[in-house]
Amino acid sequence: MDDGVGFVEKMTARIMGEVSKVIVGKEKEIRLILASLYAGGHVLLVGVPGVSKTSIAKAIAMSLDLEFKRIQFTPDLLPADILGTMIFDQARGEFRFRKGPIFANIILADEINRASPRTQSAFIEAMQEGQVTVEGVSYKLPEPFIVIATMNPVEFEGVYPLPEAQIDRFLMKIDIGYPTEEEEKEILKRIDRIEEFNVEPVAAGGDVREARRIIRGVRAAEPIIDYIVSIVRATRTHTMVRLGASPRASIFLLRTAQAWAAMHGRDYVLPDDVKEVAVNVLSHRIIPKPGVSSEPNVGSRIVEQILASVPTPTPPAR
Repeated sequence: MDDGVGFVEKMTARIMGEVSKVIVGKEKEIRLILASLYAGGHVLLVGVPGVSKTSIAKAIAMSLDLEFKRIQFTPDLLPADILGTMIFDQARGEFRFRKGPIFANIILADEINRASPRTQSAFIEAMQEGQVTVEGVSYKLPEPFIVIATMNPVEFEGVYPLPEAQIDRFLMKIDIGYPTEEEEKEILKRIDRIEEFNVEPVAAGGDVREARRIIRGVRAAEPIIDYIVSIVRATRTHTMVRLGASPRASIFLLRTAQAWAAMHGRDYVLPDDVKEVAVNVLSHRIIPKPGVSSEPNVGSRIVEQILASVPTPTPPAR
């Protein structure tokens, strides 16, 4: 095992151990969030109320020794409430910038689709460029910086659709479903400990930055690159698709496959690594043709069809 990917694998195990104190099940979903964190991308958690979307984000944030801020999105939220604003400093006789809550390492954007399009658009520069611009002056955000946004897919009153430009900035969309019967029983048995929410930090910002450096060194052989490109290009030619995934999706798919490999102790990408993350990286970037389906998971079904049709390359030898 390579020392670098071993570092990522062990850090992942520590974080999973802390998060499991307060979250029952959801191992795959938590690992996908961590893969996004290591890959340097943002996450959109989609699910009905009460399925632990906010708790998952909070638990992961608390397991990392990073600054965490929660922003509750509402229709009256203004861009300045997120980014910050210029205030007059009477002692100095000049204006100075007062930073908003977005100046943290991990941002929980709770119910992001409840804010107006104007406020949602304030997030786009931050998510893409790692900076915000106020009164013509740009301010760098902390590093690492990740947005974990939550959204209720079944509520249509008092919400606004996210613009496609913003959706594309999310590296992954992860559906958080109901627990299994056994998981729900376990939640009730452990409810007192869960409500204490005793999660300790087991990794620091430097560890996350090191993980990001390591995964960029995870090898993706030529057949894996060809496989990723074939999958993404197939989203553009699928008969049910009006607009497929962009080259940004190819980059994100590669990065998350590298992260998934490192999290499992490998310094090379397998086709299965690509398959494990493909639906979550690609499904929200697909716009189906009118009349195809209005179901929320139509993008996932299309990606699954593509994965079944694109030939899988032979796994590379070590």
